[in-house]
Amino acid sequence: MRRTNLLIVDDHPMVIEGLKAIFNNSDDIEVKGCVVNAYEAIDFLRNNQVDVALVDINLPEISGIELCEKIKTDFQEVMVLGMSTFRERNYISQMIQAGASGYLVKSASKEEIVQAVHAAMEGKLFLSVDISTGPPAPKSKGNVPILTQREKEVLNLIAEGYTNHQIADKLFISPHTIDSHRKNLLNKFEVKNTAALINSAVKFNLLNL
Repeated sequence: MRRTNLLIVDDHPMVIEGLKAIFNNSDDIEVKGCVVNAYEAIDFLRNNQVDVALVDINLPEISGIELCEKIKTDFQEVMVLGMSTFRERNYISQMIQAGASGYLVKSASKEEIVQAVHAAMEGKLFLSVDISTGPPAPKSKGNVPILTQREKEVLNLIAEGYTNHQIADKLFISPHTIDSHRKNLLNKFEVKNTAALINSAVKFNLLNL
């Protein structure tokens, strides 16, 4: 029987090493590669045979949810399992709507993680046990936007009153890039101006105040 080829997409080295250790002892699952962002993931999928991609939601630059949508569009045969420390229903539903075959919390046991991969290969939907036993998600209007690390940085600096040029100087990137991030934030929060953006970010508890 052919082993299941697994791709791990996570920007935390300790998480990657932990997952590799789990699957190194598996008879029917082989870790074919480990990458730290969406760009590397797409490149790897173009050049390697992968059956299941284990994707962290909170990736830099492009979120795991957006990556999942890309994978299911361009590599339909690849099953995607979302993974995160987040237990909120909004994150889970967004990942499933993007085409994921399941969702794991990072506190999941070795047995549960292996079981999730098996379930994905069988075409079944798998949700981590901790999701149902964890605390209920706080009620909020609409979905909590999934932000990249850079978007979080830009959002907090906007909230502190910095201009695009000042943010660009602080983050050592161009004002044009900051403008793009600002537009993406407005789009993700579905608002039309900075005041509404900050107001929504406060409601979702996304600012480091």
